[in-house]
Amino acid sequence: MEFLGFSLRNQLFVAPMAGVTDRPFRQLCKRLGAGLAVSEMVTSNSLLYGSLKTRRRADHAGEVAPISVQIAGASPSMMAAAARYNVERGAQIIDINMGCPAKKICNVMAGSALLRDEPLVRQILEAVVNAVPGTPVTLKIRTGWDKNSRNALNILKIAEQSGIRALAMHGRTRACGYSGQAEYETIQAAKAVATIPIIANGDISSPEQAKHVLDTTHADALMIGRAAQGRPWLFREIEYFLNTGTCLPPPRVSEIHEILLEHLEDLYLFYGIETGVGIARKHISWYTRGLVGSAAFRHRMNQLPTIELQRQAVNDFFSALAEYQEHLSYVSMAPSPHAHFEELAA
Repeated sequence: MEFLGFSLRNQLFVAPMAGVTDRPFRQLCKRLGAGLAVSEMVTSNSLLYGSLKTRRRADHAGEVAPISVQIAGASPSMMAAAARYNVERGAQIIDINMGCPAKKICNVMAGSALLRDEPLVRQILEAVVNAVPGTPVTLKIRTGWDKNSRNALNILKIAEQSGIRALAMHGRTRACGYSGQAEYETIQAAKAVATIPIIANGDISSPEQAKHVLDTTHADALMIGRAAQGRPWLFREIEYFLNTGTCLPPPRVSEIHEILLEHLEDLYLFYGIETGVGIARKHISWYTRGLVGSAAFRHRMNQLPTIELQRQAVNDFFSALAEYQEHLSYVSMAPSPHAHFEELAA
């Protein structure tokens, strides 16, 4: 796919997710089939530029191009400064967050709260585009603030007039949060009138659903978020299905075991041992959810304080699982191969 001057592997994008789409996760998703991965959002507050968290989020060392960085804030001047800051540190695409539904973001009139103030939306978009004239700027939004104020088409028009090069839309309003089912009609309507690429987001969790969303919305690309947590190989599964119309077999347990161990090592190296252990816990939980014996395993694993014990627990779990089944299989009703973990948790 040709996108904003870059040649991408495909039209499958990793959605920006706070606390998830760090450099190790982005690199892994790209290796396993994603065409583009957008960073977790970086604050526009210049007072935080020196924080360790912000420095990590702006760390793109060794990352496969193009490097897309999402920024969030409500001040046009500060957003412009944040765009320049990140371009100076390697960002090749700047993405503006007007879709985050989190209260702490909306309470400071950032994220999806901005959809209620269309004049401010225009000011922010124009300020950022003008701040980095040599860098494409994209925008991520929701369909509106609530069901009574779906204004995505108005925002699209403002975005096009302001020089935004692509728009990603989550098929829910801010009021919906992540509840219910995403609706794709607004995305379809936007694509029908858009002069820039439209990226569909929301509830894309399987190859079949990915094709359904493309067929329904006619979007130029798909953006996948929560479904890829603990399942980064979802991108190659979707890619294969879109190309062939058939599904890949489930991955081998041994392969996912290896992928998880490599991911953990990248996390330990990126965050340091103390923070890395905590970050690793949530990823281990995501990788194992839905697998037989995983509830008891996670209960035990979440109490392990060192990387050595984490590694050993992961090795024990997947080794036992590999004896039980060759390929990953979820929500099995068969007897668990992890009786010893269940006894420990009892």
